[in-house]
Amino acid sequence: MLKLEVSYRGVLFAVLAALSLWALFRLWPLVLLVITAFIFMAALLPYMEWLVRHSIPRVAAVLLLVLAVVAVIAGAFAIVVPAMLDEFKNVRETLPQSARQAEDLLSNFGMNVAFEERARNIDWGELVSGRQAVQYGQQALAVAFAMLTVLVLSAYLLLEAPRLSNFLYQFVSPGREPQVERVLQSLRRVVGGYVRGQFITSIAIGLYTFGVMFALGIPNAIAFGVLAAFADVIPLIGATIATVPAVAVAFQYSSSRALILLGLLLAYQQFEDRYLSPKVYGSTLNLPPLVVLLTILAGAELLGIAGVLLALPTAATARVAWDYFLERRTGTPTANATGDPAAPDMPSEAT
Repeated sequence: MLKLEVSYRGVLFAVLAALSLWALFRLWPLVLLVITAFIFMAALLPYMEWLVRHSIPRVAAVLLLVLAVVAVIAGAFAIVVPAMLDEFKNVRETLPQSARQAEDLLSNFGMNVAFEERARNIDWGELVSGRQAVQYGQQALAVAFAMLTVLVLSAYLLLEAPRLSNFLYQFVSPGREPQVERVLQSLRRVVGGYVRGQFITSIAIGLYTFGVMFALGIPNAIAFGVLAAFADVIPLIGATIATVPAVAVAFQYSSSRALILLGLLLAYQQFEDRYLSPKVYGSTLNLPPLVVLLTILAGAELLGIAGVLLALPTAATARVAWDYFLERRTGTPTANATGDPAAPDMPSEAT
């Protein structure tokens, strides 16, 4: 007869594990905000340290960085929102005419569709009803509150970085401090480098979108450039998402200009995917393209948009942990554990 014996310690461990999983499930939105705050902290830490080294108090340095981030976000909303509202009004007024142009364009290729009739039958009152406006308003407030929470947490982490570091080292065995320091340096370099690299690619696509739309004489080029910069934050599909509204608006004014804009934006996507992104992220993330793709797909399946945004930093962090495990097992330092010469480590924390 099979006899199963369970100790009190085993039962206690199982109960604690179950409670931990339950708490993680209940607090998962808060956990996501904390993870995002740590990522922003890693990205802003070098700039805060630079300000501190130039005789600016830590509190003032953090305040300057927070104000800079708030100014960028507020400026982006001030540019994009009014322009999008104007474009929505224009779409509502000119949609039948644009649909007719699309019919004529497709008829040249032997395709007959009834876009104009469908455009005239759209019930705009149902699309923008009061209930939906309230829902959109609630979602906007939720996003704004989440952004504010991340910003406050990031500022706190920047202020308390030395104390957090000292607290962490209390749990490190004597003699292991150099190893832990190398791992922390690698994490700061990888995660912070990813965020700063994303800033570079977002600026690039924003300027490019503005430039081509301005050259083609399409209105609100600045707003669509800013929108493209924010959409590019979404890996793999961000540039495609930014293309759709820009081309749709351009089509209201000229089908030929819309096709030219579509071709130019698609060409830039190829440039970013094949050259710019590998150049910016290659020495930082150190992840194979297949791993990047699978990580993003897994993040999207598990957590939606939040999973897509956090997929690459999480994968890069896991890569650092794996390199540390290999270093412990083989005794040979890896590139991520020692720091990539092509991407120097971030400076140590200022005390």
